[in-house]
Amino acid sequence: MKMMKQNYSSPMTSLVLTDSSQLTADSFEKLPDQIMYPYAEPYDLRKHLCFVLIKTTTPYPVVSLSEQEKYFLDTKTNKRLEFPSLHEPWSVHLSVIIPAFDEETRLPPMLDECLEYLEGRKSGFKYEVIVVSDGSRDATVEVARKYTSKYGADVVRVLELTTNRGKGGAVRLGMLNARGAVVLFADADGATKFSDLSKLETSLKDLLQANNKVLLSTEDYLSKPEVVANKLAIVCGSRAHLEDEAIASRSVFRTFLMYGFHFLVWVFAVQGLRDTQCGFKLLTRQAALICFSSMHVERAFDVEMLYIAQQFEIPIEEVAVNWTEIEGSKVVPIWSWLQMGGDLFLIWLRYRIGAWKLLRIKGN
Repeated sequence: MKMMKQNYSSPMTSLVLTDSSQLTADSFEKLPDQIMYPYAEPYDLRKHLCFVLIKTTTPYPVVSLSEQEKYFLDTKTNKRLEFPSLHEPWSVHLSVIIPAFDEETRLPPMLDECLEYLEGRKSGFKYEVIVVSDGSRDATVEVARKYTSKYGADVVRVLELTTNRGKGGAVRLGMLNARGAVVLFADADGATKFSDLSKLETSLKDLLQANNKVLLSTEDYLSKPEVVANKLAIVCGSRAHLEDEAIASRSVFRTFLMYGFHFLVWVFAVQGLRDTQCGFKLLTRQAALICFSSMHVERAFDVEMLYIAQQFEIPIEEVAVNWTEIEGSKVVPIWSWLQMGGDLFLIWLRYRIGAWKLLRIKGN
């Protein structure tokens, strides 16, 4: 077999190749890598990282439930009833989702305030509260079921997760089982005053009327739930107005981390919102379906949810709420911020390279 005569020269060697019979093992050892592998490219860590992410990631979230997690207990009849689906039509005005992990102490005051406020509304208002026990190791489930016994399983339902999914996983599963025309998720610690729900409702009404000419100025989800349920809007409770006071009581290092996290949120995910992490957000049923059907992460889930919303151009409003620090938080500030910072980068990267995709809901 003849080879085309070529001259290769390098600082290391100068060889003339004419016939393949002239090539020996010693000859190959003297050839530079660029000659032996003329099409080889330099190792690119970024390309290999993206390749690994694509191969090890599912483009759409896989939500798995054990048989037990598909049902809730009616404590009065002692029967297990199947949860409905967010894909089904609405059947109550408001669903409240409360993720809870080892919250036997902080949950009762929050539920007392929540249920007292909702029970005080005028007749005809239908609501439900879904407490999602995220693999709790204490008596969270038993405490929540006392409220089921008191108010009935049509009002208070307990979703008992057999394993800990993280706050994002718990909120998502609660959302996917909700019946409300609008859906609120609220933290179990009761840090946000529940009566501030009225502020979110007013903002939601204004937001819908500004973006949907169908609704009149006197209409909202209470009077037109069938219309509002199919519209797109999200209202976020915000603590941004308390930022100056918080900075005054924080160390310089923690303040630096806080601003660093806000910067990463702005760069990698969500623009235009000052507080993405407040656990008090109100969504229309359709907005919840769109956002939580595509959501993957469990720590910085608020950010991914809002990122998805902005990708679908869902209108978002921010409203100042009353907020109080409650003892017993399981969040370790420095470590949690560092973890969420890593999550933010991975959220951006996975969507950027196509490892994660947005699930298109029929009709949107």
